[in-house]
Amino acid sequence: MTSRVIPVAPFVLTVFGATGDLARRKLIPALFHRDLAGQLPAEASIVGVSRRVFTDDEFRAFARQALVDHVPASEMQGPEIDRFLARLHYVPVEAEAEQGWLELAGMLSQQAEGIRVFYLATAPQLFGPICERLGKYGLSENGARVVIEKPIGKDLASALKLNQQVGRIFPEDRVYRIDHYLGKETVQNLMALRFANALFEPLWNNAHIDHVQITVAESLGVEERAGYYDTAGALRDMVQNHILQLLCLVAMEPPSSLDADAVRDEKLKVLRALKPVDEHNVAAVTVRGQYRAGASAGGAVPGYLEELGSNRSQTETFVAVKAEVENWRWAGVPFYLRTGKRLASRVSEIVVAFRPVPHSVFGESVGPIDPNRLVIRLQPDEGVKLWLMIKDPGPGGIRLSHVPLDMSFAKAFKVRNPDAYERLILDVVRGNQTLFMRRDEVEAAWRWVDPILDAWRNEKDPPRPYTAGTWGPSASIALIERDGRTWLEDGA
Repeated sequence: MTSRVIPVAPFVLTVFGATGDLARRKLIPALFHRDLAGQLPAEASIVGVSRRVFTDDEFRAFARQALVDHVPASEMQGPEIDRFLARLHYVPVEAEAEQGWLELAGMLSQQAEGIRVFYLATAPQLFGPICERLGKYGLSENGARVVIEKPIGKDLASALKLNQQVGRIFPEDRVYRIDHYLGKETVQNLMALRFANALFEPLWNNAHIDHVQITVAESLGVEERAGYYDTAGALRDMVQNHILQLLCLVAMEPPSSLDADAVRDEKLKVLRALKPVDEHNVAAVTVRGQYRAGASAGGAVPGYLEELGSNRSQTETFVAVKAEVENWRWAGVPFYLRTGKRLASRVSEIVVAFRPVPHSVFGESVGPIDPNRLVIRLQPDEGVKLWLMIKDPGPGGIRLSHVPLDMSFAKAFKVRNPDAYERLILDVVRGNQTLFMRRDEVEAAWRWVDPILDAWRNEKDPPRPYTAGTWGPSASIALIERDGRTWLEDGA
């Protein structure tokens, strides 16, 4: 089975922070792959912007090295790399001053007409000043679109302020708040599984589902991000955006269509239905941890404080939360959320655990009958597993086994699996906001997260320690086992 490449309209993409880590690791390789696939029109151009003083040729050399570092050598053998690099231009600009803005406006006026997109791959405190100057220099006109990365604020107050700054220049229908998790193939397949099949949706409720687990685990530590991470922590960095978005896609009602606002309206209802977590119940339904020195596949690794260069920090590198959606569909179904650094393996997955059969007709000799589970793997090895009970082959009575129907996307579809940024950047060009967060979604997520942060600040106990290379503090195991359940790992 092959994928279908749909070209997009001519565009000019201006990347602020073009010499930064995100551009080097993700944006430049993503754009190259779309060009390699024949999806970029001949008129498309990319303008890099940052404080760094580069010529066009120096920026193209920077981009070439980014491709060497992050694209397989087998994909860089033909003339396509030179075709892609020829699309690149560069203008040095001061985001919070006036230097370079007239030059940028002049550069953009020379580009072929097309959809104008501004991608702010910068620190969040620069979003407002950049948007103000885009408006001041007339660059936000004629339907121009702006893309902003997380974190969108550090709490509700700062998110409101940031949204107001951006909103003064760009109307909401031209603001694209990107969450790369929503661009992952498996995340979109979750919607296909639910709404394109008659099998699951009739069972997608508290009568048939026992609980849901969402795990986003990383085996790496904070490393060079330690300075930023210590001001954020796992709850802000992962739960407020990525994990809550995944929860919304699992829990939302079927939208009337895949129109962007129809989908986002249903996600917003889920966020507003989340049971509050505050000082009254935070100790019972949350666990926060911080990794200590331990071991990983590469050998001994330092603890968080050693990587931070400090002897004290209250920042959590692990968080587990028991969340509940208070509506008719999900009443009584817990959503166990878990994320952390330096865990046993790198894995992101959603486990939908169905209720056990109400009565076994097989007797005790067949062994336990395990409940069905739907496992949606986001990374690595994207795919879907449906765990079922079947009879072991052979004579001599019935013996049952719990086995998966396993669909690996890499095996089922003989095509390269595009990176999330490849899809999301071109969705901006298409004007499709379905996979982007709306302003009220972001603010609703912060309204749920802020009381947890406040309650933690008022606690005297520090984050619970856990050894690097494990699955987090033992208290996170107790959190779920108090309910008679257990964490399911590695697609089990």
